[in-house]
Amino acid sequence: MLCLNAAISYRTFTQIETCGSKTGRRDIASKNLGGDNGVNLQFDQTLAIDYSSRSQMIRVLTEEWVKNNIYCPRCGSPEIQRFPNNSAVADFFCPNCGNEYELKSKSGVLGHKIADGAYDTFIRRITSYNNPDFFILNYNADKLCVENVWMIPKHFFVPEVVEKRKPLSPVAQRAGWTGCNILLDKIPEQGRIRIIYGGIPEDKETVLEQVRRSSLLSTDSLEARGWLMDVLDCINRIQKQQFTLEDIYRFEWQLADKHPKNHNIRAKIRQQLQLLRDKGFIAFVGRGIYRKE
Repeated sequence: MLCLNAAISYRTFTQIETCGSKTGRRDIASKNLGGDNGVNLQFDQTLAIDYSSRSQMIRVLTEEWVKNNIYCPRCGSPEIQRFPNNSAVADFFCPNCGNEYELKSKSGVLGHKIADGAYDTFIRRITSYNNPDFFILNYNADKLCVENVWMIPKHFFVPEVVEKRKPLSPVAQRAGWTGCNILLDKIPEQGRIRIIYGGIPEDKETVLEQVRRSSLLSTDSLEARGWLMDVLDCINRIQKQQFTLEDIYRFEWQLADKHPKNHNIRAKIRQQLQLLRDKGFIAFVGRGIYRKE
C-alpha cells in the first residue's frame, strides 16, 4: 500500500483513521451534502499519488472534495464547478447563478488567521467589482478528512481584515515577494457562515437563509462597507442582548483609529446603527437602547 507522502502523514492509507470513527459522527457517502444529512468527509487519497509536493497534494484533495460535496450557498444549486487550474478569477463557480468562490484550506486548529497569496493581488481582488465569496476549509492532516467548512460572503472583505506579511528576504528564491493573511477574527460573526462544523453538516436551508440575510449588508462602496462591518463587529463584542448608545460609544477611539479622516465618529456610529436597524440586524427599543436581532 502506497504512503501518500511523509509531509502529510507517515502512515499508509490503511492506517489512516476515518473521520468520525471514534466520535459517533456519521460518514455517509453522498454526492452532495445538501441532499443528505451526512457527508463523506474523507479525501480521495488516490488523487494525490502522482504528486510529491505537500501543497500540491492538499490543493488537489481539497478542491476535488469541494467540487463533489459542496452546494452553492447563494442559490442552493446542488453543485458547483471548478475553474481551470491557475485561473486568475477564482477556484469555483456556480453554473446556475454564476457566483464565484475561492477556496482557502488549513489543517489543525484554524486560529485567528489563514495564509493567502500576494498581498497586492489579494487587495485588488477583494476591492474589485466581481470579488468572490470564500470557502474556508479546515481539515485533519493525519486522518486526511474535512472537519469544518465556512463560507465568508464577499462583502465582508475589506482591506482591514487583510494582514500584510513581511517581504521575503533578498536571498529567497522570490526575493521581495509579499504575502498576506486573512484575519478571520476581524470578520463579524454574521460573515462566518457554517456549512460543516465539527464534522456535522449544517441544515442547508439554514445556511441559505444566513447567506440571504448577510446579503442585506452588501454595498458597492468600500468605505461604507468598512464602516458597517466595523460597527457591526463592535455590537457583536458587547456581551449583552440589549445595549445602549453609550455601550457603542466606548468603541469610539478604536473606530477613530480605523477611520482617521472622519472627525465626527459618534454621528457616524449613529448612522450605522440606523442602517443596521433598517436591515433588521438590531431593533430600536427607545431612549438610546437597542436590541440585537
